[in-house]
Amino acid sequence: MPLTTAKKPLAKTVFPHKDFISIADLSCDDISHVLDLAEHYVVQNRRMSQINALLKGLVMINLFLENSTRTRLSFEMAAKRLGAGVINMTAEGSSIKKGESFIDTLKTLNAMRPDLLIIRHSEENSAHKAADILECPVINAGDGTGEHPTQAMLDALTLRRHFRSLKELNVTICGDILHSRVAHSNGILLKKMGANVKWVGPQEFLPPSLDKATTSMEEGLSGADAVMVLRIQKERLQKSPSFTEESYFRDYGLTTEKLALAKEGAVILHPGPMNRGIEIEATLADDPGRSLITMQVEMGVAVRIACLDLLTRHRR
Repeated sequence: MPLTTAKKPLAKTVFPHKDFISIADLSCDDISHVLDLAEHYVVQNRRMSQINALLKGLVMINLFLENSTRTRLSFEMAAKRLGAGVINMTAEGSSIKKGESFIDTLKTLNAMRPDLLIIRHSEENSAHKAADILECPVINAGDGTGEHPTQAMLDALTLRRHFRSLKELNVTICGDILHSRVAHSNGILLKKMGANVKWVGPQEFLPPSLDKATTSMEEGLSGADAVMVLRIQKERLQKSPSFTEESYFRDYGLTTEKLALAKEGAVILHPGPMNRGIEIEATLADDPGRSLITMQVEMGVAVRIACLDLLTRHRR
């Protein structure tokens, strides 16, 4: 049964990091700290009166140089839940379109003295570059094929609320793993927290150094408590894949029939956006008994509120 009560907020605890760039930077205690505080915010978000003034007077910049729906809106929702002002900035509305360099843009933003910067960029290590320049806390909202740490945190919260613990949980990550920052962050977090991770997908989507990887759905799904499905990252492919969308769905698309290879009662996750009929069967994505996809979205707001809270405590 999912957890229904929230832990008390850790009001006086200082988070030992200026920024939130990579799951690799976090200890198990750091991860649990964020998840425990997010539990409190899950409950708060479900109340009729949800806005508090914790970040009143602070200004957050949402610098999204790559398209996004869930992550961008989730961070904006999180900031407004805490009373912060939000400035949304995209590549189309910035001087980057006029030829300004990424570094000069960051220096300009730093000179404006924001209190938080959320950044999504198509290049790996872009968030690290921002954290080196910005004096305020920086949160990585996705850097190319690198990492997406808050997505991994919300996935962990979703799984922990459903299973009560991540330890010894069997999680299979399926699809385009090579190009997925979500897969990279989840792999680091789940292993740190004691879960068992397997990977399954076409050979061309499996990094050569990956352990417990297979091209067999039967082998990959066997024994899984949870299956995380990833879309094909078409925008990152260097060449056309060796399969059609139809053949990919036949061989690797998650269906009710394929999910039967996992444990009885196994659940599914998907970071979105979903391509129904390619990596996942539509009826399975909407199955309230198996799908935790909408719960992931809700947990995303709570996790991001927790991150904003923790990273700004020294500024309040």
